[in-house]
Amino acid sequence: MTWCTGDPTYDTLLTVALAYAAFAAVASVFIPSPYGRFASARFGLNLSPRLGWFLMELPAVPVFCWFFFTGPRWSEAVPLLFLCVWLLHYANRGFLFPYLIRVAPGATTSFSLLVVVAGWGATALHGYLNASWLSTYGAHLTTAWLTDPRFLAGLALYLVSYGLTLQGESIQRNLRTSAELAAGQRVYRIPRGGLYRWVTSPCYLTELTGWAGFALATWSPGGLFIFAISCANLVPRAFATQRWYRQRFPDYPPERKALIPFLL
Repeated sequence: MTWCTGDPTYDTLLTVALAYAAFAAVASVFIPSPYGRFASARFGLNLSPRLGWFLMELPAVPVFCWFFFTGPRWSEAVPLLFLCVWLLHYANRGFLFPYLIRVAPGATTSFSLLVVVAGWGATALHGYLNASWLSTYGAHLTTAWLTDPRFLAGLALYLVSYGLTLQGESIQRNLRTSAELAAGQRVYRIPRGGLYRWVTSPCYLTELTGWAGFALATWSPGGLFIFAISCANLVPRAFATQRWYRQRFPDYPPERKALIPFLL
């Protein structure tokens, strides 16, 4: 199958990846991914959230690095710049974020192994498609690309989204006190501050805008795939999270949208 780059392996795996994203979009409407507040024993073995997040995101770095450094253009300036962006993202998502998760005693199994296994497929495809594009197939990624409006707008969107993601994660992480965690109390509160003023799931929003920025900056089908698979998972989950908060908290701010301020 050759329809994008002319390479049958890349184009076939790209087709598989887009089909996977379409399947995930349909499945997520009916079943929110079983982790966090939507964890369920009916999907089999559950892991600690720290271990689950780490394992799920783990393939993205070694797979990306393998295919990036075996490509013919890996040492050029623009591919190396995007390597730094990639490592910046997964330094947080794959390592720092899992490490900083605050887990109360007795609440250590809230991440389904099913999510980890499904995530391996997505992150491995994500790593391969983007690394190969950056160091092999993205012929437009020369130094001239650094002044292209798509690169400038996409990188700016990505970096702003990354900063807002860190802010949202910090707010969410500090909703419970250390004393409550030590006592094993499962306390839920309404998050406030930052983008929580306008939406229930600001980290989902900034994850999506960040990957949209990455896709625009790289102008790549791999970027399109990770944006699509993120939408497939996070858009239905944002609406499920909105319903969860409104059912649990009668005083939940009625003006907050699920995902997009003032709109959705």
